[in-house]
Amino acid sequence: MGKKKKASPEVSSMADVYTRLTDFDIHLFKTGKHFKLYERMGSFPVEFKGKKGTYFAVWAPNARAVSVIGNFNHWNSGSHVLSPRWDESGIWEGFFQDVQRGEAYKYAIHSNTGDYLEKADPFAMFAETPPKTASIVWDTNYKWNDGSWLKDRKNNVGKSQPYSVYEVHLGSWRRKYEDGNRSLSYGEMADELVAYVTDLGFTHVEFLPVMEHPFFGSWGYQVTGYYAPSSRYGSPEEFMFLVDSFHQAGIGVILDWVPSHFPGDEYGLYKFDGTHLYEHADPRKGFHPDWKSYIFNYGRNEVKSILISNAVYWLDRYHIDGLRVDAVASMLYLDYSRKEGEWIPNQYGGRENIESIVFLKEFNEVAYSQFPDVVTIAEESTAWPGVSKPTYLGGLGFGQKWMMGWMHDTLKYFKNDPIHRRYHQNEITFSIMYAFTENFMLPLSHDEVVHGKGSLLGRMPGDEWRRFANLRLMFSYMYTHPGTKLLFMGGEFGQSSEWNHDQSLDWHLLQYPNHQGIYQLMKELNALYKSEPALYHYAFDDRGFEWVDYSDHQNSVIIYQRKSDKKEDLLLVICNFTPETRNHYRIGVPYRGQWREIFNSDDMKYGGSGLLNQGALITTPIKYHHKDYSLSLSLPPLGISVLKLEKEEAEFDLELE
Repeated sequence: MGKKKKASPEVSSMADVYTRLTDFDIHLFKTGKHFKLYERMGSFPVEFKGKKGTYFAVWAPNARAVSVIGNFNHWNSGSHVLSPRWDESGIWEGFFQDVQRGEAYKYAIHSNTGDYLEKADPFAMFAETPPKTASIVWDTNYKWNDGSWLKDRKNNVGKSQPYSVYEVHLGSWRRKYEDGNRSLSYGEMADELVAYVTDLGFTHVEFLPVMEHPFFGSWGYQVTGYYAPSSRYGSPEEFMFLVDSFHQAGIGVILDWVPSHFPGDEYGLYKFDGTHLYEHADPRKGFHPDWKSYIFNYGRNEVKSILISNAVYWLDRYHIDGLRVDAVASMLYLDYSRKEGEWIPNQYGGRENIESIVFLKEFNEVAYSQFPDVVTIAEESTAWPGVSKPTYLGGLGFGQKWMMGWMHDTLKYFKNDPIHRRYHQNEITFSIMYAFTENFMLPLSHDEVVHGKGSLLGRMPGDEWRRFANLRLMFSYMYTHPGTKLLFMGGEFGQSSEWNHDQSLDWHLLQYPNHQGIYQLMKELNALYKSEPALYHYAFDDRGFEWVDYSDHQNSVIIYQRKSDKKEDLLLVICNFTPETRNHYRIGVPYRGQWREIFNSDDMKYGGSGLLNQGALITTPIKYHHKDYSLSLSLPPLGISVLKLEKEEAEFDLELE
């Protein structure tokens, strides 16, 4: 039985194709300066001359023929043939009346190299659910309801704001075991996850890469569909609804973005037109040895345009509030994770990746020029200077940088048995030496609870009570330390097992008092953080921090002030990193008067022992810690106490140092 004959597709000429899509400045594309390519390339359901169909445009400069294949033509590469643009841009295009929204498709590419390839659309806004690999013709038609959020976001540019982030892997936050252990949909998360983050009081949520990826175990960091939110959880409009729901709840949304590498799946970007189009041909520059993936050629202008357009796309079309750029360190150094002889020096003989540096600077300049109210964040682990400094001052231009040194030193310190911490005081105090060299975010991220590292709770020493007390202490120390905050899901209630992306978080733990206590602590830490300007006003400025004493290593105690530009906001933070109660512990204070404890991590409602400093703490004229006045208090075991001046004596010097 013969195949049903399809009507011949209509292929329009350059002269009469849909103007909005085809009439764009190719010079900008070829010089790396076109940053809204998503409006010109990909697949677009349109009506042209009264006929509905789809316009396609794909960049494949080394192809000798390109066509669109799908169920609509029985995947026949000889049917829906695209035409090369007249301008030698390498773009192939065409309009087909019989291809409608929702059709699965790929590009059939006959390369100049003699190869025949079937590739997904790099600009597809939607893709089939893995393991299927085709793109889907789509356009988004969503009515946003976050106008108030965007207005406030714009009005708050340049203002000091609290910034605490809940990091989430969408596929494993919560699962429906009764329904085949499936992940929640975007719509379900708009109900359950938004309510949960709202209750905890985080200001932002950050998603591990939501862009389409074939291997679930990559957590999204091996991207094949840079413009498509993963169809595992629903449609693009449903993801927009999730973002919109967060915004209406007053919570910002950050996406992990991965311009550092991409996988070698045969339908993806690798050797897209039969040549190394997106990646470097030389594996010493184009292949990543750690991740067995391929590195973008940042020196190719068209690639630079495509990547920056992708960043703009998420900020523009999806109203995203920030992009956290993954693996920046791997982009900065040509010898990253490579042995001698496995890398090529730059033109000056150095190890710096000059093309990548130029790309990162331009990405940040474009993001902030078009969206001055968003934040770009670098995951960068080296001593590269000026990552979060403006490009006009020689920096890379990011808004914030992960403080990896703080994370590693803090976790290393807390792993020590408290009896030995007196010998490691410098590990917990060293971060202040460089805390204001960048706009630092303090991360306790997903990377710290995988690959045999165990959970945060599991890394705390001692018996059950001490492990929970240490975790409360670490979180409280984090929230009173300068910098913005990030915590990976599960940490907020003391997840006891290592994160497994194939399973839900251990929600059953919330029935137990100790885990309930950690959850309550996190709620109140977020509330304290947002209500006390001293904790965020000078987050990146040494004017917001002052040591009182960091030398009491025998007792493993440190004391510091957090400050805003108003004297009445000043806070005193006292940390006791041992399980020993310190009664009648004297500290110097900057103001004479009556102080009050506003937070204590040892409170019984958090699961602590309840050693609180209740009532007024009155200063005495005893000089201590280079201050004219001091007070005496009890230091809770493995706890933090935060004090605030409640009433100042009028005769005391009112000048804030």
